[in-house]
Amino acid sequence: MTAAPTSIQAENTLPVDAITPAPARTRSQALLATTKPGITRLVTMTSAVGFVMAAATRTWEISQLLTLGAATIVGTALSAAGANALNQWMERHRDATMPRTTNRPLPAGQISAPGVLWFGVALCVAGLAVLWSLTGLAPMLVSLACIISYLVFYTPMKVTTPLATFVGAIPGALPPMIGAAAASKLQGLEALREPAGLVLFTLMFIWQIPHFLAIAWMYKDDYAQGGYAVLPVVDPQGSTTAWTVALWTLALIPATLLPATNLGGIVGLPYAIIATISGLAFGYFALRLIMERTRERARAVFFASIAHLPLLLLAMTIEATARAIF
Repeated sequence: MTAAPTSIQAENTLPVDAITPAPARTRSQALLATTKPGITRLVTMTSAVGFVMAAATRTWEISQLLTLGAATIVGTALSAAGANALNQWMERHRDATMPRTTNRPLPAGQISAPGVLWFGVALCVAGLAVLWSLTGLAPMLVSLACIISYLVFYTPMKVTTPLATFVGAIPGALPPMIGAAAASKLQGLEALREPAGLVLFTLMFIWQIPHFLAIAWMYKDDYAQGGYAVLPVVDPQGSTTAWTVALWTLALIPATLLPATNLGGIVGLPYAIIATISGLAFGYFALRLIMERTRERARAVFFASIAHLPLLLLAMTIEATARAIF
């Protein structure tokens, strides 16, 4: 469950080019680090955007809006943090073999494996309980689907097939549906059909493919050492990876326009202009990777991806909020 930004995927963290000794941490700091705070924030943010986009279609009492929004944010954050902690528990032995992850609390010996296991379980249960009791069954079920798809399917698949990247994009794309279902005017499980959630799921799913493959390219030696079958590891020449990045980046352009064409006027031309310009810029960096398959070009794709997504989410949130108010 990620953010991935995301799963958003567990690997979707800002890269570092130098490995430093593991910092000294207290037990509470080590537990917090297992939740991958950056990814948890991104996941929570995308859930909040889904909430705003669905909420903009309704009339609210301010107290109800704030209470439901806060419950959605807290429940999503707890669930995402728990899933990330359990992912680190599951991958602790492989993390110990890779320079980019050897400083994580478990391989660094800063906290016990059983402690992280029960911490992760407790966070997941707490998050699901908050969502179910305060936002409804539908948001809780989406969060549960995030946890299961991330831990039961994606995490074990990473060592067997490059297709795991596409499976991992599912838990990374589901969080906006948590927020959209919570704010939906549709009742019960019908809230899973909230248009804002489905549109944002599509956008997030496609965005994650070039984003993660750029990371995997930059750290393909680490992934190979850890035994992960990511595409850049099984594609040493990089041709298939580069074309995959480029094609999915170009596919993202029409996906980013879905909010302007499918959400009944919540967002319109201002957002569409920003999305098109930003998408073309992102596509430019992806196409350059085909022409020159280097770590530097992959790094440029990565940074383009982390600029593109927040710009899209900010633009649609501002326009939807402005239209709802004025």
